Amino acid sequence: MPSYVTVTSLPRPHQRSASAASSPRPHRSSGGPRAAPPTPPALASDSLAQSFVWAAELVAGVFDGGNLTEAYERMQGAHPEWPEATRGAVRDLAWSTLREFRRGGVVLDRLLNTPPATVIHALLLVALTRLRQRPEQSHTVVDQAVQAAAVLMPGLKNMVNGVLRNALRQRDQWADWEQHDPEARYGFPAWWIQRVKNAHPLAWEAALQAGNERPPMAVRVNVRRTSIEYAEAELAAAGCVTRRLENGALLLERALPVARLPGYAEGRVSVQDAGAQWAARLLDPQPGERVLDACAAPGGKAAHLLERADVRLLALELDSVRARRIEHNLARLGLQGEVKVADCRERGTWWDGRPFARILADVPCSASGVVRRHPDIKWLRRDTDIVQFAAQQAQILDALWHTLAAGGTMLYVTCSVFDEENAGQIARFCARHPDAQRLSIQGRPDFQLLPNAEHDGFYYALLRKQA
Repeated sequence: MPSYVTVTSLPRPHQRSASAASSPRPHRSSGGPRAAPPTPPALASDSLAQSFVWAAELVAGVFDGGNLTEAYERMQGAHPEWPEATRGAVRDLAWSTLREFRRGGVVLDRLLNTPPATVIHALLLVALTRLRQRPEQSHTVVDQAVQAAAVLMPGLKNMVNGVLRNALRQRDQWADWEQHDPEARYGFPAWWIQRVKNAHPLAWEAALQAGNERPPMAVRVNVRRTSIEYAEAELAAAGCVTRRLENGALLLERALPVARLPGYAEGRVSVQDAGAQWAARLLDPQPGERVLDACAAPGGKAAHLLERADVRLLALELDSVRARRIEHNLARLGLQGEVKVADCRERGTWWDGRPFARILADVPCSASGVVRRHPDIKWLRRDTDIVQFAAQQAQILDALWHTLAAGGTMLYVTCSVFDEENAGQIARFCARHPDAQRLSIQGRPDFQLLPNAEHDGFYYALLRKQA
């Protein structure tokens, strides 16, 4: 699912009170040329301090509007020597820090007069997150954060030491500070909280809470190469406890690296959120039909369609790099489908005029339902972005409707929990297109999944084009 809306930069926490933290004092010299500052000692690659450095650099990149996942993948590529433990530590620190961005922010608001250099501000947030996670290791965390500061900006290591020690002295007040700041209490921007509250008045707090938890891991079984029963047994033999969900997804009790999933390299299973695995089942393609996946990257839903039926599938993707990922995923699974690089709104560049029996419209959206996997999103998005996404979604729906055969079905999908992108979008579409008939999903006019312990947040609406 591509994103047509870009973000700017992350607003750094504003300061509200005078600083009680120590700050670096200017060096006083007795005259003569100053000696060059000593080179900070190199950190052990497996040390917590080095993980702090790398995590702080990732968080600082988000401050400047960067994509966290892409930055992490680039960093991994630059460090092929990383063992699994280091990869996990760096990822956990960066992701947890951004999930709890405002929780650290309310502490720094009270301890800093002005924001320090971006990477040091990020380091402080990383260290505060670790202090919450491992309060029994306070001394070690502060020491390792100071060592990290000595590598990043040696002149500010005393300030880092002073701020963190001051924070620990006032630790009993952290919870009270959070309670007086809704963004810290719920872990989301104020505008986001209000949108979720408006859309889901009975479940908004649970949805927000789930959006701050670690995401579950589920696998999809490629029934062309194995059975669900065999996959369950294979996973159990490898020590992976699973639970089969209503739609056939296998939910893992504990996440593990993809490379360690039995059957993954051989194309018997794929990693896909359980909520996303409803798409192919709801669209229900039949053998021989022409099927369009209009916004297909990274290809999980396209692959699932091909796993379920022998269809003639066309997968569109706007970005050529992401289109290659679709091809790689299909090749690993032994599936055949046509992949084109095109903007699905510009029919003249890709459509041959032959209508499709079924269309999967997994449109670009706010990604508000998968934010726990991409915690930078909630701080980089703006309320005005939702209006832009809704406008793009409407353009896509209108363009694709022309390519759907009479009597054909279109499944509209978002990974959003915002009404303007979901039920509101479909209501507006049906008002524009009298030939659009809404089909019920499990006895309901649409299907909204809110994030929980089993799956992320998704919205589904099924439409039939009347003759």
